[in-house]
Amino acid sequence: MSSQKLRARDADGDFGARDPFPGEIATNFTEKSFGNENTEHLIKPPDGLASLVGLKNRKCLACEGGDVKPLTDSEAEKLRHQCPGWRLTTNDKGIKCISQEWKVRNFMAGLELFKRVAAVAEAEGHHPDLHLVGYNRVTAELTTHSANGLTENDFIMAAKISDLDVADLQPKRKPKFWA
Repeated sequence: MSSQKLRARDADGDFGARDPFPGEIATNFTEKSFGNENTEHLIKPPDGLASLVGLKNRKCLACEGGDVKPLTDSEAEKLRHQCPGWRLTTNDKGIKCISQEWKVRNFMAGLELFKRVAAVAEAEGHHPDLHLVGYNRVTAELTTHSANGLTENDFIMAAKISDLDVADLQPKRKPKFWA
């Protein structure tokens, strides 16, 4: 199979909802489709399933004093898919982390977001680095310092932070005057 046709596959080698038929592959449909090849599609499980499994229902484990190993790149990428909106990156010290940025209404809304994230962090005993840039951009970075990289705790925290309701802190959308 050519490299052009492989680009349509995801990290696990699957095409998505279903594998294409040989006739579809022969038409080179991936080269003709609109959109970006790196578009991330979010698949959310039903609420009932999410309450039984998933990162947000797990508890962070203590990391101090032990020989905590950081996740491999492939392990981190699989867990990142369970944390919509978070991206893998490196922090200013060159250590792998996951981060998310929010645009908030104003400075006070940014501080309120800090407060909500802090409540989750204290309950879990795992604390993100929080940054307020300008007056309305909040960034959270998660990494496990004792592992010098990412652990499952970082993704558990990311899932719990993502579960916070922050709609009241975000800028109000302007109404559209056209259809």
